Amino acid sequence: MRKMGKHIPGLIVTLVVLITAIVFAVLLMNMNMVPTKFLAGIGLIILILVLIVGVLVWNTHNVIRFAVGVIFAAVFAAVFILGSMYVYKTHSTLTDISGVNTEVTEVGIYVRADDSAEAVSDTADYVYGVLTDLDRENSDKAIQEVDSETGKNVQVQEFAGLTDLVDGLLNGQAGAIVLNSAYLSVIEEMDGYSDISSRIKELTVKKVETTIEPQQSEAAQNTNDGSVYTIFVSGIDSRSGLVAKSRSDSNIVATINTATRQILLVSTPRDYFVPLSISGGQRDKLTHAGIYGINVCMDTLGMLYNEDINYYFRINFAGFEQLIDALGGVTVYSDYEFDSKNVEGYHFNQGDNFLNGEQALVFSRERYAFQEGDRQRGKNQMAVIKGIINKALSPELLKNYSSVLSSIQGCFETNISYEEIAKLLQQQLNNGGDWNIVSYSVDGTGDTQKPYSMSQAAYVMIPNEATVQKAETMMKKVRDGETVSQEEADDSTADSSPAENVVAADAAQDSTGDAQTADDSAQQQ
Repeated sequence: MRKMGKHIPGLIVTLVVLITAIVFAVLLMNMNMVPTKFLAGIGLIILILVLIVGVLVWNTHNVIRFAVGVIFAAVFAAVFILGSMYVYKTHSTLTDISGVNTEVTEVGIYVRADDSAEAVSDTADYVYGVLTDLDRENSDKAIQEVDSETGKNVQVQEFAGLTDLVDGLLNGQAGAIVLNSAYLSVIEEMDGYSDISSRIKELTVKKVETTIEPQQSEAAQNTNDGSVYTIFVSGIDSRSGLVAKSRSDSNIVATINTATRQILLVSTPRDYFVPLSISGGQRDKLTHAGIYGINVCMDTLGMLYNEDINYYFRINFAGFEQLIDALGGVTVYSDYEFDSKNVEGYHFNQGDNFLNGEQALVFSRERYAFQEGDRQRGKNQMAVIKGIINKALSPELLKNYSSVLSSIQGCFETNISYEEIAKLLQQQLNNGGDWNIVSYSVDGTGDTQKPYSMSQAAYVMIPNEATVQKAETMMKKVRDGETVSQEEADDSTADSSPAENVVAADAAQDSTGDAQTADDSAQQQ
């Protein structure tokens, strides 16, 4: 019994290390991101460490050896506990942001600013104004909730357009209106309505949930062997967290071939004048597609580029800034030396610039400093994405890993499943190495037209079909495993995009520019 007693302390110490090691190993395997060959190696190292501790602490008679064993045990247990925490946080974070297949439309109930009503229950006898066609399904769902809340079927009057709806409220034709909250920023762009938010009052917001169901063609299903991903990358102007349906101010299609380790980023200007997938052939600004949901954004860009886009990745500007700060800053290449015209005190050099989150945000939003305007802004946004990818793939990520995970939560979302993300990370760990990242921006000519989602004419960009065709060709090459290069993307002779088109675009934008400038100024707040 005495003999056994001298081994009990060592047995307890060894068991503590073994338990923490087993917890770490189980969490690591369940995460499903580490390749089998690495798991085997990690398992062998864990076993050796536990055996070392067991040998050192087995006999308490050798005090020095036992003490060294206890110290090793404490260190190893701490490492396993810390590792378990990181693994759990990684799994939890990626689970939270991945596989998102629902989105919420925020539909507001509004009355005049001087109306005495303070709640929907006060409006039972009001005439409710709704849009005849635009976003009608969500309006009808909101009206059903109003009926339930007021205890009666409220009277509904239809209005043809946004300004008609707002005017109907302001002149008394309707006592309240039902409006997708994302339309407010669109209304503020129109002449005479920049102060609309101060003239109406929000009683409540009804949240209408819908399912994201992107469609993939049979041809795409037959040709995609799992190595090609086409992802819509959307940047939205929200600093209070992700808003499900809102205008998309950054519209990038990423074509990724994991077999050839290539990424092609194609930026489409926010004012591109294209038919939306739900507009029956009528053209609208691309940015307005986000009002109708991420599905409409993906389908609209899919129509433009003759491409199946089934994945999306969305980030708000607050998350953009937080992520870069968490990474410790990123190196971004600038085509030009310039001073920001939107925010004073920011200067960027031609060539590489090391930027923190705030600087990168200013860099990616600037357009007035460039002759190419919004097209150059798209290029700058892709340059920042390149900087983020390069930093995230470097060993430096490990230094700020915890803060990077914290910055992601609540600021990003994607419909890519956790399993797909895990598979991609496994491939990167298995193969290592650099990626070929190429960026391209389509072009167009400025004009003034009436978009589908607006009641007035506004600045739009008419697509340059040659640049659209070039983007489509490069996307196909990446999908087919052919190599594309930045030199190919930068070859302007293939664009048929004369400089005067860009000048005309800026001139047209300036001629209709008060509302547009107000829009961008509001974005800087």
